[in-house]
Amino acid sequence: MSLLTLTVHVGESLVVQRAGRASTALGPGRHPRPWRGRVRRVELREQLTRVPTQEVPTADGVAVKVSAVLRWRVVDPVRHVEAAVEPVEVVYLAVQVALREVLAALPLDEVAARVRTVAAEPLLAAARRAGATTGVEVLEVVVKDVVLPAEVRSAYAEVVTGRQRAVVQLEAARAETAALRSLANGAKLLDEHPALARLRIVQALPPGSTVRLGEE
Repeated sequence: MSLLTLTVHVGESLVVQRAGRASTALGPGRHPRPWRGRVRRVELREQLTRVPTQEVPTADGVAVKVSAVLRWRVVDPVRHVEAAVEPVEVVYLAVQVALREVLAALPLDEVAARVRTVAAEPLLAAARRAGATTGVEVLEVVVKDVVLPAEVRSAYAEVVTGRQRAVVQLEAARAETAALRSLANGAKLLDEHPALARLRIVQALPPGSTVRLGEE
């Protein structure tokens, strides 16, 4: 490590603060060490930040637990250093508020099925607005987990089980109908052809039986 120079690696920036303000952002390479001022390294590569799980009420007043993930990167190191102590918290606070607004407009039966598609655009727009104030570019916001209340999950499980049970019963009824139709067709055939009926009786006799042929 040199006392006269600073090395900035690929994927980071070095922000030099003088007189309490961030005045310069140094890119990758070797730079003279600033003797009057403070330096802060800023990560420029993409990062993932998980928005903490929160309970959010739906349009019909049922609280569900929802979490999200941000994919972001710093595009303005100077603003990133100056704007806030924790710049990313500004972004995911905006996401939390937007998520509440989206879910407040959805009834419970649509939350699990549609929240990821419905929420994608408004969450990303809110995150990008907040990110622009802190030197952050938000690339993607994904709704990660949607956890319904235990009693609602049980009710959905009963509905699914009932549907599967109905499918099984329907298939059993179809099989029974097919079997009865086959028996009816067989009975009609035997009734129309007595000789075939007698042959069927002979086939059903155990081995060694004596068969007497004759006419009544």
